[in-house]
Amino acid sequence: MKLSAYGVSHPGRVRPNNEDALFWDLPTGLFVVADGMGGHQAGEVASRMAVDTMRTFLEASRGDQDLTWPFGFDTALSLNGNRLVTAVRLANRRVFQAGEQQPDFSGMGTTIVAALVESNVLTFCGVGDSRLYINGAGEFSQLTHDDSWVATVLAREPGFDQTQIAQHPMRHVLTNVVGARDDTEVEVGERSFKSGQTLLLCSDGLYGALDDATLQILLGGPGELKDIAERLVQTALDRNGSDNITAVLVRSE
Repeated sequence: MKLSAYGVSHPGRVRPNNEDALFWDLPTGLFVVADGMGGHQAGEVASRMAVDTMRTFLEASRGDQDLTWPFGFDTALSLNGNRLVTAVRLANRRVFQAGEQQPDFSGMGTTIVAALVESNVLTFCGVGDSRLYINGAGEFSQLTHDDSWVATVLAREPGFDQTQIAQHPMRHVLTNVVGARDDTEVEVGERSFKSGQTLLLCSDGLYGALDDATLQILLGGPGELKDIAERLVQTALDRNGSDNITAVLVRSE
């Protein structure tokens, strides 16, 4: 299986700085998007710190038979599942400790959505409300679930009035982010990644401006991944653009 990837990040039309971070590396099969939050530009620090911590651990743990597992090894998960969970929990610890030790970083945190691809197997996780979608081979779906007040309400009451949600003061509240506590729960998924399918990792600035139907149309559009990624971000800018916008695309061929 051959992989290709491309990512775009834009601060948006309103915010002075970009608190999103992205990373992709084809040799290791790692793809990450983070959306930071916190005052004094601490959101930028949190997202980059989390991404760098994950990247460092996942690179070091690749093929290491004598690896030390700081949080233990979950036998119910695959090796890559354990690697991904450990990477996120290490990132959480580092962001939390930085917030505890430096007053300017107090209260900072970040979302994370990450994918690890090896052969034709996709291992993925998300903390917060950045998302992973898959498109192609007759399928379009959101693979991660949002850690948010809205998602919690809709899971409990699927028919809840969308108008009320859109006006509710809790609509932007996240129920879990990296760096909020000294440890965090991480749910991992694993599935096949077929030839002809494309992954989209994105921050809420993208999907908040584009509904699922638009995302599916754009993901299936013409051109190379660079063209599609730039088209996604530009369309989000044209429709809203009030938030930072990040998209990373991964294609299996």
